Amino acid sequence: MLENVFKLLGEYGNVLPRYTGPRCLSERLSVGGCDLCQQACPHDAIIIFQSVSINADACTGCGLCTQACPSGALEYDVTAPLNAVREQKAQPQGAKIVCSKSEEGGRSVPCLARLTASTVMAAGAWDTPLTLVHGDCAACTLGGPSVPASVQGVIDEAQRLRAPTGRPTEVTLRAHDPEQQGSGERVSRRLLFGAMARGAGRMAAQAIPDSPLPFVDWSEPEDRVPAEWRWRVRALRPAPTPETAIYWPAPLIDDTCIDCPVCENVCPTDAITRDVQPDGGVTLTLSLASCTGCNACERSCPPQAIHMQPHWRRDALDSPILLRESGNILQ
Repeated sequence: MLENVFKLLGEYGNVLPRYTGPRCLSERLSVGGCDLCQQACPHDAIIIFQSVSINADACTGCGLCTQACPSGALEYDVTAPLNAVREQKAQPQGAKIVCSKSEEGGRSVPCLARLTASTVMAAGAWDTPLTLVHGDCAACTLGGPSVPASVQGVIDEAQRLRAPTGRPTEVTLRAHDPEQQGSGERVSRRLLFGAMARGAGRMAAQAIPDSPLPFVDWSEPEDRVPAEWRWRVRALRPAPTPETAIYWPAPLIDDTCIDCPVCENVCPTDAITRDVQPDGGVTLTLSLASCTGCNACERSCPPQAIHMQPHWRRDALDSPILLRESGNILQ
């Protein structure tokens, strides 16, 4: 048993984010590329040269890169924190997730930068107040001083997405309270190992399970959309009426379109589909639920025929949207 506990503690916080190359705007050759993950990393652990590589020795697993990634190319398992919130639904004070450095009791993640908008949204869908507790980020060597602002950005995005439900998430982001941290134990040398084992057991029990994600099989269309965006759709509860406007930035195409395949080619989740019809006509369709709003199509469009529309009807998430239907491009 202790072997498993110490194995968990040894791995805790050292798991690299999963990188899915076909979702990366650099690999997709989007105009301007993308280096948001590299900018967000406080440890210079990310190298970009047509694709992303992570220096395992420098990476602390804080998650800031995953919060910055606009397409889900870098991600951690979202189901683990979601389950942690669900398991605390019955608690009178709601759900609580704490940074591993906070020394305050609660279900813990290595760093709050691991959390994404779907977790905050789901707490609202389950009518569960959510408290997020960080440690001394200014002195932290795991995530660093930018973590609270990054987490607040995630909260703000989640609240924009939840606005159409009429029920925002009741969420609190705060620094740890020294009065709530453990008082510790005074032990003799003889009992030191026993105290360490008990402490390790408590930490293992409170730690939100964390393990490397398997590689995405790109031949499976349902796996091309990051779990984060699939959960965002599910967390739109209570369900807005079909005509309700929801915040979900996605592309529209105007008549200056030249029917080239660039938008489809750069889309990191295959949300845009270009079909050439038997008569030579071209149709462009959009799966709104698959769109991450990364802006790759808008930036890369040769005639600049694409602009992002921030709000859509709720029922637009349910079926493909016809963006454009052209005449015979073969004549």
